[in-house]
Amino acid sequence: MTMRYVLGPEITPALREALLRLWTDVTNAGGAVGLVPPVTTEDVTGLLDGHLRGIAEGNTLALTGFDERDRPAALAFLVRNDHRLMRHWVWLYRVMVHPGHQGRGTGRELMRQAEAAARSLDGVRGIRLTARGGMGLERFYESCGYKEVGRVPDAIRVAEDDLRDDVIMWRPLT
Repeated sequence: MTMRYVLGPEITPALREALLRLWTDVTNAGGAVGLVPPVTTEDVTGLLDGHLRGIAEGNTLALTGFDERDRPAALAFLVRNDHRLMRHWVWLYRVMVHPGHQGRGTGRELMRQAEAAARSLDGVRGIRLTARGGMGLERFYESCGYKEVGRVPDAIRVAEDDLRDDVIMWRPLT
């Protein structure tokens, strides 16, 4: 199954709705993309709209993978740093692949495409992301060339009695 990746697609109302459905499906399948299941598209709206504001302001790029039916099936956001001492690296946020496309290399290709996108940005020398501990995400990101550089124990509360580490990952581009 071939995916077509687009950096900075035009966010039409139809694409926005499709991204809301993608994010909802990923979260409800257990994906660690900012929420805890169960969620509805209404629950996801605020997070997506925050990234869309970043796109409008020029500091965020959406990387979207479209399936053979031209539906978004993978998504990640590259966010430029506005801190003057940290403009040489970008954040990678909300890395997600639709559950129906998982286990086929789509996530690895999304990460490869995100790295290529970051490399295309003037002066960018690294990518930083954080991952929710306890889900095995560290192994996946390490297999994509990232290194764990920090961990904040119990920083993420997914339920009253379920605290997870916030794992900081780094991918140098030099």
